[in-house]
Amino acid sequence: MSEVTSRRVVLQPSGVEVIFAWFQRVISGYCLLFGILYWIRLIGFYPGTLWRFDLMPVHWQVAAVVLAVFFPFAAAGLWMLASWGPVIWFICAVTETVMYAGFPELFGQRLLIVVSHAAVAVLYIV
Repeated sequence: MSEVTSRRVVLQPSGVEVIFAWFQRVISGYCLLFGILYWIRLIGFYPGTLWRFDLMPVHWQVAAVVLAVFFPFAAAGLWMLASWGPVIWFICAVTETVMYAGFPELFGQRLLIVVSHAAVAVLYIV
């Protein structure tokens, strides 16, 4: 070995970087779960009143299709620690927040989802 190669410094991720990577992977699982739940609603296994796509009002059809596609993409991006993963998650979070907090008369009021998205956003910023 030459003197240059013997003095190479091997960089290891810091503890904060490892925790942040696992944080993104936990959020990835959360996104995959939400994506699956929207797909369940779309294909008709949902036990609620809007249990089939053709029976849903148009506003639910649009929201369910967009989120059923975006949440799994966000999950994949977050799991791979790709830079676009948090961006897609943010689009999903804003969409659901606007749905449930901005239009509760159309989509219902799901405060827990809105609060969970806000908590994740705060943790992501900190």
